[in-house]
Amino acid sequence: MRHILVADDDPMVCMAIEIYLQRNNFRMTIAEGGEAGLRALEHQQFDLMIVDIFMPDMRGFESIRIFHDRAPAIPLIAMSNYAFAKLNLPAPDFLRMALEIGAARCLRKPFTPHALLAAINDCLAEYRPDAWMSLPPRLS
Repeated sequence: MRHILVADDDPMVCMAIEIYLQRNNFRMTIAEGGEAGLRALEHQQFDLMIVDIFMPDMRGFESIRIFHDRAPAIPLIAMSNYAFAKLNLPAPDFLRMALEIGAARCLRKPFTPHALLAAINDCLAEYRPDAWMSLPPRLS
């Protein structure tokens, strides 16, 4: 059974992901925030990480960068629902930036259960400890 780490500060998002993925035969570890996720990463083995980009205890891309630096061989799916106060202004593409610093895939919240499962299955199918980082990243 594949083991997935989910690090997100929103308990409702964590619960929804956990319920759906357990129904699809994944083992889950839920970390409510970046620091809790890093502690889990130190003590357990994971096949995949799903990490929110913006969490209160880790600013911006710090979480993605640190998770990727600590476990570069584990595919990471970045997720974000970052909303902009002024929609008429050009905004940075945070999900694309996450790909540039190590995420294998990205999901924009809210995402469908199907999109989540597809991103996970794509990462796990492509994952090889010696070559997964050479694969082209994609937005889901």
